[in-house]
Amino acid sequence: MQSGPVLVLLGVVIVVFAWSVIGLFNKMRETADNKKSDEAEIQVLQKEKEDLLSNINKLKTNEGVEEVIRDRYGLAKDGESMIVVTDDQNSTQTATENKTTSFLSFFNNWFK
Repeated sequence: MQSGPVLVLLGVVIVVFAWSVIGLFNKMRETADNKKSDEAEIQVLQKEKEDLLSNINKLKTNEGVEEVIRDRYGLAKDGESMIVVTDDQNSTQTATENKTTSFLSFFNNWFK
């Protein structure tokens, strides 16, 4: 037992065992991290499932169907009128021309 080769062999066995235990702890930590991220993803998916189920239940009613049709296709009921708001393109062009004019006038004034 106290001979050199036996002690070296026991030392090698202890090192291999310690290396395996360290690897096991690393795998346990990685598994715990994966579990946390998977639980978070499960919560997100459950919330999405609840939203989808509420949308399905909403579409089972006439009011829900009407709301979806109005939102997607921009339709109005009989007797209602729709107002479409658009940006005035002339005002943006005028603002751009004013900026260009002021920039050019700056250089013109500089060289006078």
